[in-house]
Amino acid sequence: MQTILECQGVSKAYGGLIAVKNVSFDVGAGEIFAIVGPNGAGKTTLFDTVSGLAPATAGSIRFDAHEIQRLSPDRICRLGLTRTFQTTVSFDTQTVLTNVLLGSVFGQPGGGQPTLRFGGEVIAHALDALEFCNLLDKQHLLPPQLSVFERKRLMFATALATKPRLLLLDEPVGGLNRTERDELVELVRKINGSGITVLMIEHVMKAVQALASRMIVLHHGEKIAEGPPAVVLRDQQVIDVYLGKQGRELSMPGTRNQEPGTRG
Repeated sequence: MQTILECQGVSKAYGGLIAVKNVSFDVGAGEIFAIVGPNGAGKTTLFDTVSGLAPATAGSIRFDAHEIQRLSPDRICRLGLTRTFQTTVSFDTQTVLTNVLLGSVFGQPGGGQPTLRFGGEVIAHALDALEFCNLLDKQHLLPPQLSVFERKRLMFATALATKPRLLLLDEPVGGLNRTERDELVELVRKINGSGITVLMIEHVMKAVQALASRMIVLHHGEKIAEGPPAVVLRDQQVIDVYLGKQGRELSMPGTRNQEPGTRG
């Protein structure tokens, strides 16, 4: 499998606070890869270093064999690496369609500048992204008029409109009920099936087990385990520092398909 993202010895310090310490992993093209760990473990900070929001203090981050450290987030996005956030973000005074149009313009080769007019190709691509995320009938609404689940899908559609090759999802199923989580898991599968590599942070272990082929676990900014979910979720150190009782239940034969909690 060809490697699309390679992180080697990545560290991020804020003054005397080391949020991420010497973390290394690689993501294969076409893979769904998960990052898990307790709150404060450094997961989102690691995402920030990869997406350019907070350049790493040390280490190397290579996307498609090119070093991307010190590149701005917009340049990284136009290379084909896009992210979402834990909380839904949108331009709330603009329509659903306009939000996705901005993503479509932003992701154009060479960079685009949003204007009051959008070309036919940009509009067509935005409408395709809305249809892909089942929001075509909501295109004329404002984001505050949407449900939490619909706003998550809007964030997905806006990210997809940038034409990513690698999509970073920060807690995609957080805040959703069971039915919505199942639907979003299917959407992530569909995104991956379209040829987009997915790197996700997630607390809901059922979603991790359903989607990820490999995962890492962070604790106090350091990687403590890596491998397939079936192996990592039975690692005693992972159970002790993160999963607790939930992990012991996951380790018992015949409990894989139960509904684990969202240990946070």
